[in-house]
Amino acid sequence: MNQQAETVTPASGYPDGTPADLAVRTGREVAADYPREWLEFVDPADPDHLVSVDLTWLLSTYRCRFGTAACQGIDPANPDAGCCVHGAFLTDEDDRGALREIASKLTDDDWQLRGDVLAGASGTSGEDADPEPWLEWDELDGDDGEPEPALKTRTLRGACVFANRRGFHGGEGCALHGWALRHDVPITVAKPEVCWQLPLRRLEDNITRPDGVEMVRTTVTEYTRRGWGEGGEDFDWYCTTDPACHAGTTPLWRSCTEELTALIGEEAYEVVAEHCRQREDMAAAAQDAGLAPSGFPLLSIHPATAVAAARYTPADHPH
Repeated sequence: MNQQAETVTPASGYPDGTPADLAVRTGREVAADYPREWLEFVDPADPDHLVSVDLTWLLSTYRCRFGTAACQGIDPANPDAGCCVHGAFLTDEDDRGALREIASKLTDDDWQLRGDVLAGASGTSGEDADPEPWLEWDELDGDDGEPEPALKTRTLRGACVFANRRGFHGGEGCALHGWALRHDVPITVAKPEVCWQLPLRRLEDNITRPDGVEMVRTTVTEYTRRGWGEGGEDFDWYCTTDPACHAGTTPLWRSCTEELTALIGEEAYEVVAEHCRQREDMAAAAQDAGLAPSGFPLLSIHPATAVAAARYTPADHPH
């Protein structure tokens, strides 16, 4: 007698009962652990710089949906704030200065909470003055693991002060991002560094080759729930593993050209782009020959992209 094989449910990758675990088990997101393909090469602009990029992520069709119905938010009590509920830590004085310049250009039509935020301005300046009214002091772990003072954007009404909420006449979503799009300014200029990097994650470390040569290795990969630390498993929802945020046809290496160029440099980005273009050409040729019905020239396709390709028609792609 034939026995039907038992269906084995793969582990979610998160502790049982956490919001992340439940999101996977209910089908809202794919499980945390899946194979990835990598491309590693020496930066043409710097022989001491090794670049490693996550092809499974860069060839996915993910796209940030903040400000649309597809973004469900990480906090169920504040869904229209997306992942902006904690505020953004600034990396350095250049990051602070760039934010100051853009914030000064926002109007009440760009920024929903502008009046509330500026009403608290101290009007003082100088090294010992209070920070800009959209900033506050907090603590962030330093290189030695010890907490140290750090500036971050304030939170107001449960989210970053620059997060425009649903129903705002100037548009829902990040006020800085919206202003940048309307004025043709790169988001790498208009937004704090930690904000414009998402959904990409850059890691850097020093390595020593077997011949003793020291190099800097830059790794670019997916900013997963785990990238947020232990708190990531407590998010009610997260976008990078939700197929609804992969509904589309444009791969991430194309849609995030500005961000990737800022992260690894122009010449290194062109190496990535040329490799991805060749894969697309190979996929098209294979598909025409009936050899690759999926259309994805990967050994390790991002599972959310694969689900989206099967689930959504072109008319269903959210914008």
